[in-house]
Amino acid sequence: MLKKLFLFCQILFLFINVTTYAQLLPEKELDSITELLESYEVKIAAYQTYTVMAVGDIMMGTNFPNVSYLPPPGQHPFKNVMPLLQKANVLFGNLEGTLTDTGENAKNCSDPSKCYSFRSPEAYGTYLQDAGFNVMSIANNHIGDFGDIGIKNTAKTLKKYNIAYAGIFAQESTVFKKDGITYGFCAFAPNKDCLKIQNIKNARRIVRELKEKADVILVSFHGGAEGFEHTHVPRSTERYYGEDRGNVYQFAHELIDEGADLIFGHGPHVSRGFEVYKDRFIAYSLGNFCTYARFNVTGIKGYAPIVAVEIDRSGKFIKGKLYSAKQEDEVYPFMDNTKGALKEIKALSTEDFPENPLVFDEEGNFEPQKGS
Repeated sequence: MLKKLFLFCQILFLFINVTTYAQLLPEKELDSITELLESYEVKIAAYQTYTVMAVGDIMMGTNFPNVSYLPPPGQHPFKNVMPLLQKANVLFGNLEGTLTDTGENAKNCSDPSKCYSFRSPEAYGTYLQDAGFNVMSIANNHIGDFGDIGIKNTAKTLKKYNIAYAGIFAQESTVFKKDGITYGFCAFAPNKDCLKIQNIKNARRIVRELKEKADVILVSFHGGAEGFEHTHVPRSTERYYGEDRGNVYQFAHELIDEGADLIFGHGPHVSRGFEVYKDRFIAYSLGNFCTYARFNVTGIKGYAPIVAVEIDRSGKFIKGKLYSAKQEDEVYPFMDNTKGALKEIKALSTEDFPENPLVFDEEGNFEPQKGS
């Protein structure tokens, strides 16, 4: 901190003097001082850190099969957690469904009431923007619920609200800037409309190409088996309902080996453990976060963790903090004083990744165990 303050004071002093006396200095001397000022700015940047915040599945309400699955008019999905979310430099979430005003259900369901297809109004994009979301994954099993038009309208809506996205064949990756940092983002899932989590070779290619364009690489995956019995990361290919849901442990490690910096998982609808591997952060599942109706949010499925990861400008993990929020049926997320998500993720992280132990305090702050 003292180094930062000292460098800042030096830069401020130089800036004031250069601004005041610029017209009196010979051009050669002015160029020399400008170069010195720029070098100090680079040194200051090396000490800066950035907060990337992430949450899990978001489905703010659906008008399919009927409007009874939408919240009351004027109810803001993120009202109770928005002050926290807006503290992030970058905020990520998984859009579990579509943002579209048109499109017919693409699933063959004899009984629409038992057909889990999610169609949120396009106007709901403003809620995401209000909360501060910069980037979202649309790689999951619900992006194709309303066919090609649903996918196109979702992409169009996110673009309208200045939210970067990736994960579909038409947008396998994206690059965006925030606070002087260029971020690269890509997303993967085992589903037909998405870039495949099983094709690790292709995923590595995308990360490698992003590394040439961006300072920090964010990766999202939708993978792993679902439900209460699948909170642990097995380090093998997971199958659920006969589907290959990927080997999320291998996927995450190989992409960090390739140059990824932050990896955010979702899909199991329950929280899973955290790991720091090669100074890079992995959340294996952030569970449900903002899912209105049509979701089972009983017990641990109602935990809605919010993770804030502090990184340097190269993407290296500095420290993190886990905030516990929760949901109830047809109740949007709110902060959880019992800290259920923290207790669950702390235990899972310790059990599943003993070779890379993390130390959590009672407030949710965490960092690698010293000497590990």
